[in-house]
Amino acid sequence: MSFSGRLSAKLLRGGQLLPDGAVSGPVHPLLRLFSRWVRRPLLPALRLWRRNIQLRVVATTLLMSLAVVLLLGVVVVGQVRNGLLTAKAQAAQSQAVGGFGVAQKLADGAGAGTTDADDAARTGNRGTQDSATWLTSLVEQLASGGQGVFSVVALSSDTEEPFGDASRGTRGPRASGDVDPERSVPPELRRKIETNTGTFREYTQIKRIGSDDGVPAIIIGKRLNDANSNQYQLYYLFPFTQEAESLKLVTGTLATAGVFVVALLGAIAWLVVRQVVTPVRMAAGISERLAAGLLQERMKVTGEDDIARLGESFNKMAQNLQVKIQQLEELSRMQRRFVSDVSHELRTPLTTVRMAADIIHEAREDFDPATARSAELLRGQLDRFESLLAELLEISRFDAGAAALEAEPVDLRDVVHRVIEGAEPLAERTGTRIVVRGAEHPVIAEADSRRVERVLRNLVVNAVEHGEGRDVVIRLASGGGRRDGAVAVAVRDYGVGLKPGEAARVFNRFWRADPARARTTGGTGLGLSIAVEDARLHGGWLQAWGEPGGGSQFRLTLPRTAGEALRGSPIPLEPEDSRRNRGTAGAADQEAAPGSGARTPERPEGVRGGEAARGPGARPAATEDGASDGGPVDDEGQGADREGGLRGR
Repeated sequence: MSFSGRLSAKLLRGGQLLPDGAVSGPVHPLLRLFSRWVRRPLLPALRLWRRNIQLRVVATTLLMSLAVVLLLGVVVVGQVRNGLLTAKAQAAQSQAVGGFGVAQKLADGAGAGTTDADDAARTGNRGTQDSATWLTSLVEQLASGGQGVFSVVALSSDTEEPFGDASRGTRGPRASGDVDPERSVPPELRRKIETNTGTFREYTQIKRIGSDDGVPAIIIGKRLNDANSNQYQLYYLFPFTQEAESLKLVTGTLATAGVFVVALLGAIAWLVVRQVVTPVRMAAGISERLAAGLLQERMKVTGEDDIARLGESFNKMAQNLQVKIQQLEELSRMQRRFVSDVSHELRTPLTTVRMAADIIHEAREDFDPATARSAELLRGQLDRFESLLAELLEISRFDAGAAALEAEPVDLRDVVHRVIEGAEPLAERTGTRIVVRGAEHPVIAEADSRRVERVLRNLVVNAVEHGEGRDVVIRLASGGGRRDGAVAVAVRDYGVGLKPGEAARVFNRFWRADPARARTTGGTGLGLSIAVEDARLHGGWLQAWGEPGGGSQFRLTLPRTAGEALRGSPIPLEPEDSRRNRGTAGAADQEAAPGSGARTPERPEGVRGGEAARGPGARPAATEDGASDGGPVDDEGQGADREGGLRGR
């Protein structure tokens, strides 16, 4: 096989071509199991979400309300926080500036009362000790007016040794309360104050001695001179304790109000939607009951609003439908009774005419040629009339629901054998060969053999009549598993075929693919309609496929056990040798029938029409090898057939 052939085979198998030419396999089964396990709990919720409009509206309203409340809360909290910070900063700045002024006045007043010479003569080296004492008392005096509101810290102005022992004079740090000055004063602010004049502020955290927790605060500092003209740094620390409590109160209030608002909006949405959805649900329920045949159902109408007008319109529509359906049912009953009565009444005169026609037909040799030919035509048309009358009676039984199924285990190979024997004369006249596939193994189902034989006889005779002398292939198959308990018989011809859309109308009563053709061929026009009813009576399917100039295939699928629901068919509806399937196969596998463009099965020598399927369970002379009796296959459009059983009833 060439590279392109191998590549096509790989792609047809569903693989993916990798850069190195390897074909990757399918997804690991464990991943599929995991995805199913994850999706299974969500399926009921998703189904409820799709089916309940009230849930969707309420949930959407709640989500949108929650988003609006959250957005409004963020904006309000932000505005309150900014307002509290601005007010706190202004108040802290004003209070700190006042404190700095008081400290400078105290330093100037203490310095004016003592000269350096007198101090040195009186105390010797006690100036530093006096400055330390003065600084300690200053911190205590300034902090006494703001207990719980602010804290005061005094530091040395020497940046090379920022903190030291208080016993070393002004170089030691002083702080009110239990404030830890080493961790509470940012180093950047201390360096800024050391190199610049003026008042500076920053945001920091107040650290307590022996604790790692911090309290957010604003710190304001300035470089000043003490009583001995030594520079030191004085800081005011204002904690945000009260502002945090205020912000927490505002946030809690907004959260509580938001929850109540969202719940209130959800309740309002639920009540409003309920007023609209309840009548719609009522209308849906009543529509389902009307569809089930309870034509007397009506909606309860209250008020004069739009919903009330909708209910009134719905009730009027239901009333008109009930009247029309009753009229149609009565007309249908009259038609069925008429057909049944006429069919029964015609049997007696038809029997008399048949007896007279037989006598005339037996004496035709004594007549002149024209009269003898008329006798033959009379007998042929009487046969046709009897067949039409019998089919009309059968149709009337189906319409009246009086058809009964006498199911018993049947080997469909025996039924096919009898059908082929009956169609043998017609096949010989048209030069058609009937080929059987899949008769190597028993194909047994619980069915009414008389009705199945009538269905297959219609299919085989139609295939021979419309096959234009080409082969007719009958294929039998049985489902492989207990779950797929179905058997199928497909009849394939290579004649004129069906045009698009005709496969859905071929089972209609008296429908003909070619209206111009004479009614003397092709039966009465009721055969396929009766076949459809027989298949439906078994709980099976009768389906048709065809293409112009490529022939057609009719497939009968029956449950292996009577009353069992069908899930698939062991034979594909579209045959393997259709034009579309041949387009994806290799050209070497093509073998076209003369003048048809469709592939015909291989012709075994010496086999003509009716020579296949000679005995039950035996391999027919024309049976081809390679027939598949595998499990059910999925057909295109199978879902519609499973729902309705048949297209074009």
